[in-house]
Amino acid sequence: MSQLLEDRKYAPVGIFDSGVGGLTVAREIMRQLPKERIVYFGDTARVPYGSKSRETITRYSRQIIHFLQSKEVKAIVVACNTASAFALEQLRPELSVPIIGVVKPGAKVAAETTRNGRIGVIGTEGTIGSQIYTTMIHQHNPKAVVIGKPCPLFVPLVEEGWLKDPITVEVAQRYLASFRESEIDTLIMGCTHYPLLRSTLRGILGEQVNLVNPAYETAQGLKALLMQHRLLDDGNGGSEAPRYQFYVSDAAEKFKHFANSILPCEIEEAQLIHIEE
Repeated sequence: MSQLLEDRKYAPVGIFDSGVGGLTVAREIMRQLPKERIVYFGDTARVPYGSKSRETITRYSRQIIHFLQSKEVKAIVVACNTASAFALEQLRPELSVPIIGVVKPGAKVAAETTRNGRIGVIGTEGTIGSQIYTTMIHQHNPKAVVIGKPCPLFVPLVEEGWLKDPITVEVAQRYLASFRESEIDTLIMGCTHYPLLRSTLRGILGEQVNLVNPAYETAQGLKALLMQHRLLDDGNGGSEAPRYQFYVSDAAEKFKHFANSILPCEIEEAQLIHIEE
């Protein structure tokens, strides 16, 4: 292996999301790929992404990717379903590093594990409106019936930390009512914020519905991608750089508090970045 390639595998993985939701992806990568270094950006000043246009999401994503590239990342994870749906394929040709989104891994697992071929998808208005999950699921299971439901209030409720609040439960019951009648056996949590509501969703839908968490599958997909490009960190790099770095576009203290409530490690700081400058 060339020295340049050897050095590249010790570079960090870049992860970005509209806010704190992508931390569910970061958490899975920390668990499954504990030797990897991470640079995370949460666009907390411009959350939520789900109601914004394709053009706006693509512009935001390009700005963030430029920032992550300035940190010399070796790969990028788009830990946002809306950005994965709207911007990923357009931006991929512009990049010199491999990039992976959260839609394809979750869609593949749902398509392969459904028993009755009826799959529900919850997500932002942008993700559901794009029909990207339906497209991806049909690539693996053409006969599957895919039922999408936008749940726009989930993101601000999660960002507020109201994970088990009675208001959140009431909102979830209203959103999920139609699924109880549609006989789905699989539900994709098609926004990285939603796994934080897993227990609430489980309580409403029951044990018979399999909840697919794209964050877990994305970490698996990242491992395969890094192995394919011979970029998997073996832990022998000896770098003194911080293992995990976190950046946000607003509300750094609030982000840090939330991150420390769900990540397997304590983060000391989230740095504020003016991403549009």
